[in-house]
Amino acid sequence: MFGADSMIPSPSAPAGTDDRTAPTDDAERLTALRSCHVIGAAPDAGLERIVAVTAASLGMPMAWVSLVDDEVSWLVARIGVDLHRLPRHGQPCERVLTQSGIVVVNADDEGLLFRDLPGVRFHAGAPLITAEGHCIGSLGVLDTKPRDGFDDAERSKLAAFAGLVMDRLEIRRAQLANAAAIGFAQAAEYALLVVDGTGTITFCNPSAEALFGHGAGGMVGRPAEIIIPEPLRAAHKAGLRRIASGGASHLAGRTIELTALHRDGRTFPIEFSMSIWQGPGGIGMGAVIRDISEWRARDAKLVQLAHHDKLTGLTNRALFDERLDASLTTDQYATVMLLDLDGFKEVNDSLGHAVGDVLLQAVAVRLSSWVTAQITVARFGGDEFALLLPGRGSPLDAGALAAQILEAFQTPFPVAGHVFHVGLSIGAAIGGPGTVRDELIADADLALYQAKRDGRRCFRLFEQSMRNAVVARRTLHDELTRAVERAELVLHYQPQVELDSGQVIGAEALLRWQHPTRGLLLPAAFIDALEAHPLAASIGRWIVDDACRQSALWRALGLPPLRVAVNLFGAHLRTGRLAREVIGALERHALPPSLLEIEVTERIALQTDDFLLDPLRELHRHGVSIAFDDFGTGYASLSSLKRFPLTRLKIDRGFVRDILTDRHDAEIVRAVLGMAQSFGLDVIAEGIETIEQDTMLRIMGCREGQGYLYGRAMTAEALAALVMGGRVEGRRGPRAA
Repeated sequence: MFGADSMIPSPSAPAGTDDRTAPTDDAERLTALRSCHVIGAAPDAGLERIVAVTAASLGMPMAWVSLVDDEVSWLVARIGVDLHRLPRHGQPCERVLTQSGIVVVNADDEGLLFRDLPGVRFHAGAPLITAEGHCIGSLGVLDTKPRDGFDDAERSKLAAFAGLVMDRLEIRRAQLANAAAIGFAQAAEYALLVVDGTGTITFCNPSAEALFGHGAGGMVGRPAEIIIPEPLRAAHKAGLRRIASGGASHLAGRTIELTALHRDGRTFPIEFSMSIWQGPGGIGMGAVIRDISEWRARDAKLVQLAHHDKLTGLTNRALFDERLDASLTTDQYATVMLLDLDGFKEVNDSLGHAVGDVLLQAVAVRLSSWVTAQITVARFGGDEFALLLPGRGSPLDAGALAAQILEAFQTPFPVAGHVFHVGLSIGAAIGGPGTVRDELIADADLALYQAKRDGRRCFRLFEQSMRNAVVARRTLHDELTRAVERAELVLHYQPQVELDSGQVIGAEALLRWQHPTRGLLLPAAFIDALEAHPLAASIGRWIVDDACRQSALWRALGLPPLRVAVNLFGAHLRTGRLAREVIGALERHALPPSLLEIEVTERIALQTDDFLLDPLRELHRHGVSIAFDDFGTGYASLSSLKRFPLTRLKIDRGFVRDILTDRHDAEIVRAVLGMAQSFGLDVIAEGIETIEQDTMLRIMGCREGQGYLYGRAMTAEALAALVMGGRVEGRRGPRAA
């Protein structure tokens, strides 16, 4: 194992003291040296004894173990010498290191042997060589007088003592490694357990004792069955016998989950990883174990969360889908019903989400109480619920259940000190053999959409025509995308006049689609699809900019100032950039703010939160007019007067149409005019088509009007020609074309 003097081989040298040369890689040698953990450590009594015996056996007054570091020779064990270290270079110890053999030096031959030990006249050193062949130092004997010879017997002794030094260093290294391993095991958070081939526990750490409920030392020497539940012990013994006889283990090298036995008799889940080895005492088996009770509880909770709605406790979409798949597979028939609350957004907006959440919980309870246990009630999210009728394919059954639910929701909900009259819209679809789950749910969603379009608080069963309508909307959506790309959208302008003078004082910018095959399309053909289009906000920006551009162009042509009214898209308002984009367009075209008017429809008014009104308020402060379009047609109009920064009201054409024949319409117009005067707002009437309507409105005090009597929507050039002509004579002559 250890090398001897390579310069002067001794035939009688002990085994392991051959004349091999150690590797010369100093980095590897230093790594081997430091793995001994002797340098800088407390003195090692075993090394001290070996040094003392070596000196006495060879009749020397001094001896040492010198371990050679990169710059220093450390004297880690010594007798007759007080020094702890010597310089590495230029010393006899270095010659031992480089030659890896026994080196004998007399002062008569070499002069001064050690600068720091001037009295030393003789040195003999044997190399300390590791099992890998690295020389890490030497065992040296020293004398204060020269010696004529150091015979083969003395060399053999010195080499044998060097071997004992290396044995001691190896033992020390193993002891340190074992101590580290034991320390790690004792401090480990996981339970560590070792059993022998008979199944007896030979080691366990404190974590294992705590895990299984045993006191300190209470497990070692006992059979492993003390931690194995009774039903599993037979399998454990069979596996133990197989391993002891040399057979393979089914558990080694794997991490598995098992059930363990606590000292108090309860069982609990553990994660178990086992290793097997062959040691001096026979086969050994070790396991790393940890309690996974919390994991299991968390997993169960995650399963609950993964399959149920957190707010209502109802089945969620994931579990609903699983059950629907199962029904379509086994029964081949299933009915899906989707339910949406009418007006729920207003509850959240006006009273807050906390009240809205309580209302949703009350709805969930009522729905569950009106269906049988075989029907799955689920919440998909928001205010959308779903019912699954497994194995049911009858439209009559779906209709009957829907009627019952609609009837149940006629009873109001008393929630958080409020009473809510909650309506439902219900859509249903029936699946048969070959139905795909997602398609069935999509069909029910189309039926729900139709129920909402048909006035809400009703039930609709899916029909193929509903899907055809979706395809048509999709086609229109794609065509609108291409229309924007090809600049097919244009603005036409309908004149707005002063009723007393007949002068054109403004114009409403109205969107038209110059369709490549269908000709010029009015908004009724595409405006709903456009407002829901992702490009709605960018189209809104273009409309504002183009209207400002055209108004500035009219001014440049010498036309009198014309106020241009622009209809606002809800999507444009929701971007939050409306004010700065409108102001930017005014500045870009050098247009006074007073010549631009933004028209807000009642639909936008109903869907707008207060913070979204800030851009309109900023525009109003900037001098831009804000008009409320179609005023008087909805129940929210009066309250909107308080919220919106309005400048003008537009009387809806529906009231103007029958103003001469319907007393109620006439009174509404008169009331709007009076209200506007009280609020300091201007008024313009829409849809004026006859001289009689014009006359009646002037008598009532309306000052501005718009309608076919004065002109239809026309190109910018046509409007310019109309304005250049002076008064609009349509109200005193035949109806304008």
